[in-house]
Amino acid sequence: MSSGSLKSHKFRSDREDDWQQLESLLARLESRSIGALSDAQLIALPALYRASLSSLSVARATSLDQDVIIYLESLTTRAYFAIYGNQTRMATRISRFLRIGWPKAVQNMTRETIASALVFFLGALLAFVMVRTNMDWYFSFMPESLIQTRTPASTIAELRSTLYHDGDESGLTSFASFLFSHNARIAIFAFALGFAFAIPSVMLILYNGCMIGAFVALFVDKGLGFEVGGWLIIHGATELFAIVLAGAAGMKIGWAVAFPGQRARLDAAARAGAQAAAVLGGVIIMLFLAGLLEGFGRQLVSNDYVRYAIGLTTFCLWLAYFYLPRDHEEWHAYGEEWHENNSEKFS
Repeated sequence: MSSGSLKSHKFRSDREDDWQQLESLLARLESRSIGALSDAQLIALPALYRASLSSLSVARATSLDQDVIIYLESLTTRAYFAIYGNQTRMATRISRFLRIGWPKAVQNMTRETIASALVFFLGALLAFVMVRTNMDWYFSFMPESLIQTRTPASTIAELRSTLYHDGDESGLTSFASFLFSHNARIAIFAFALGFAFAIPSVMLILYNGCMIGAFVALFVDKGLGFEVGGWLIIHGATELFAIVLAGAAGMKIGWAVAFPGQRARLDAAARAGAQAAAVLGGVIIMLFLAGLLEGFGRQLVSNDYVRYAIGLTTFCLWLAYFYLPRDHEEWHAYGEEWHENNSEKFS
């Protein structure tokens, strides 16, 4: 027997018990359900999977018997889908995403979120100052479809009437639907264009900030600054936060493309995109809620102080949801699972 065969035989004999144990657990799991395994077996399953994955890495690195490599590839693939596959019900997966997946993904993009927020408020400040200096700039920043009856030529009474419910509720549903689709497009574009070194994403966030700044400047010029603040904040605390997060997701991808590090550029972008996609999924939920506040809450709540209270409370709740520290084991286990999962995908 050759030395290579002896080495392969010894390698297999030293580890074969773990492989067979893993194969037995997988057979039970595949033929029945996860309930067929005891608590001890469920705990042992990930450890056996990692041991087999380690064996596969060694086998590949040392060029062992090809049959052993093929067997381990098949075994670890089955174990991967058994552990990380969709074994849970849809309701459980959604609950886990809302409790852990989404806020953890946002926390992991804090740097990009701060950068996106700075770009947005820089645009808002720039447009505000320019419009206050010369009202002609208002038409440069505001698209015609959003101007409607709000122009520098409008009287104070006309502008004030646009901030409060006018008694016609028939269009509220369609208005909310329009705003949701409009803002969702902005968020998706900010995310999707991130691959171009995040430049289009930054420009889109900057322009949206300019629109808000120009809009506020118009009302401040008429002495309606406090009123327009309440009009905006009741839904803007959610909507603008969502758009900032979408811009952050685009920046995450763009940064990975521009600075891939030791990875291939495409792999780095795909890895960043996997994390950014979780944020975008949550952003759509935020925009849906903002659409409801825009189309219903803001139109039906006409007291400025109540509007501010709702908006500021909503903003504080989002901050607490995303950034309050979590110390429970499930939170940390999710992060380890995500990193291990993605390191395998892009290794």
